[in-house]
Amino acid sequence: MAGYQPPFSITPSIINRVVEIGELLGRWATHAEQASPMLRKENRIRTIQASLAIEHNSLSTEQVSAIMDGKRVLAPAKDIQEVRNAIIAYEAMSSWKSGRVQDLLAAQRILMTGLVDAPGQFRTGNVGVYREKQLIHMAPPANQVSRLMADLLGWLDQTDVHPLIASSIFHYEFEFIHPFVDGNGRMGRLWQTLILSEWREELAWLPVETIIHNQQKSYYQVLGECDRASDCTLFIDFMLEKLIEGLSEGIATEQSRATKVAVEMAGEMAGEISASEYQLLTVLADKPHVTVAELIEVLGRSRRTIERNIRSLQEKGKLQRMGATKKGFWRVI
Repeated sequence: MAGYQPPFSITPSIINRVVEIGELLGRWATHAEQASPMLRKENRIRTIQASLAIEHNSLSTEQVSAIMDGKRVLAPAKDIQEVRNAIIAYEAMSSWKSGRVQDLLAAQRILMTGLVDAPGQFRTGNVGVYREKQLIHMAPPANQVSRLMADLLGWLDQTDVHPLIASSIFHYEFEFIHPFVDGNGRMGRLWQTLILSEWREELAWLPVETIIHNQQKSYYQVLGECDRASDCTLFIDFMLEKLIEGLSEGIATEQSRATKVAVEMAGEMAGEISASEYQLLTVLADKPHVTVAELIEVLGRSRRTIERNIRSLQEKGKLQRMGATKKGFWRVI
């Protein structure tokens, strides 16, 4: 396509990571679809806490949760304001389009209200990025910001590059331009999440910021290496690796949670149902649309035994058939 083209290359490592993420997403999507509002809330809290902690916010996940619940928290006023702003921003994320400059400015206005003099406006002065009082990146001149962001957003809106790669490219380019006086780091991470969620809705709830927070030295090191190379290939590879880690961690957490629930259920049901009935319930809880024929294959039991177990569980109030006989599903109570 014509117009601005960010400098990057598609390496074998990047291709392999995209394939691996695709495989993990199938498993993550199942968990995300079944996730309770409480679980989504927990992931959102982790995302907000980690993204702001990278910017030296002192609040813990417990304090972020308390603010989300409307409770009072003893902490620096600035840190509390940052959390409140981030909560509102992530709640509004689904209403934005990643390629629209007005939405980008609206998001920054929400994130930085009460923290800077002119939230939601591109910077009018030159800025540098410092780490431990050392200048590590001098951003482009202020009079170039509007043009550079228009080029970047235009590219994002029109590119046919895979969203996993495009979101990482945007993240790097955004940090390089550094279009705002403050809040560029949290904005870059928020916007990458938005881009990913436009592709796969369940990625809105993946707290990859936690992984970045735990490895933020590497995060800044890779940004610096890309600056020196004038190429963001390394950053793409880095971010895809973090997505893999985030998905793997999320899947493992949900599997552990499911096992715990199953153990608790088994304890509650001890003496109430037989072992074969419990095994049947666990299958139906995971696959509510399964047929009797499929149950025969999965459980290795006869039709007569399975139908007897189903009737027994229905009589005990543990199982309910919802909808029509052929198109309905099982509800484990």
